[in-house]
Amino acid sequence: MASITKRTSDDGDVSYFVRVRLKGYPLQTATFKRLTDAKKWAASTESAIREGRHFKTNEAKRHTLAEAIERYTREILPTEFTNVEQSNRRPILEWWASQIGHCVMADLSTATFADCRNTLATSGGRKGRPLAAATIKKHFVVATDVLKRCVNEWHWLEQSPLKDGGIKLPELPRGIVRFLDDDELNRLTAACKESPNPLLYPAFVLAISTGMRQSETMNLYWREPETPPSETAWGVVNLAESCIILHETKNGDRRRVPLASQALAELQKLNKIRRLDSALVFPSPTHPSQPIELKKAWLNALKRAEVNNFRWHDLRHCTASYLAMGGASMVEIAAVLGHKTLDMVKRYSHLSDVHIANVVERMNSKLFGGG
Repeated sequence: MASITKRTSDDGDVSYFVRVRLKGYPLQTATFKRLTDAKKWAASTESAIREGRHFKTNEAKRHTLAEAIERYTREILPTEFTNVEQSNRRPILEWWASQIGHCVMADLSTATFADCRNTLATSGGRKGRPLAAATIKKHFVVATDVLKRCVNEWHWLEQSPLKDGGIKLPELPRGIVRFLDDDELNRLTAACKESPNPLLYPAFVLAISTGMRQSETMNLYWREPETPPSETAWGVVNLAESCIILHETKNGDRRRVPLASQALAELQKLNKIRRLDSALVFPSPTHPSQPIELKKAWLNALKRAEVNNFRWHDLRHCTASYLAMGGASMVEIAAVLGHKTLDMVKRYSHLSDVHIANVVERMNSKLFGGG
């Protein structure tokens, strides 16, 4: 049976002390500031004990978070995530194990994870440096998934302390959109074309024409490799169908990338002079089994073109920006870039304002006649 006792402190603060005692089970207690919360906890705890779902005193005290992480790494990662995502999650899981892996499941609380959040924000990165908001969020996405398995699949925990966003995480900064204006595009295109490195220009054209990530571009093969790279995105060129098939991507989806115009022409040229000792489209001249390193050639091209504050990844922003200004919808841009949701492409929405205005104007002209 459950009993609730109202308590008033010397300062006048009111709290409600709950006792849940069932024959054959240890006494369970908790304190709440609101009577409604106290009643809910009493009812749910009593029900969980009767139905054998209350693990606070058994399974939750038998297992540590380190055990949960080890089981998650062994059973969940290889079966439910791509190689790329596995490589992303492993160091995060190792971090959680090093910080609070010793804690038994019953001792985990929102306060425990709040302390970890603070550590990540102040000294959780390499060499004790703070981590970016997006990286902190990723750590909690992984931890939340581990605890979810503990609750729903393994029954090591009654309720996750990270359920329903109990931890306030740093807000993500608004995405920066940096794309080349016409003059910058012309200068950089010329600089890449004139580069002593013959692979810079075709790689540049392919990246800006398709919106592929750098890892996807640099790990392209003419044929499927015998041993695909295990920790990065990769794909295969299909000139017969004028496309690229990306077998591993950041979000785990297989993606078909159309090839057209200059991008297709550049790959056709490379195909005629490709190396016989490598299946890579952009192989290293000294280590043909590995992708070429274009960083030096790229930086020299940027300097020669007098283009500042621009990264290779910004070529992907260029693709999306040009699509938006050309009238592509957010759904279409997401499909090209390989995003599962529209959140990542909303940053380009302002670039399509003129197109949207034209669409509305055409609709009104059709309905009410042009003026």
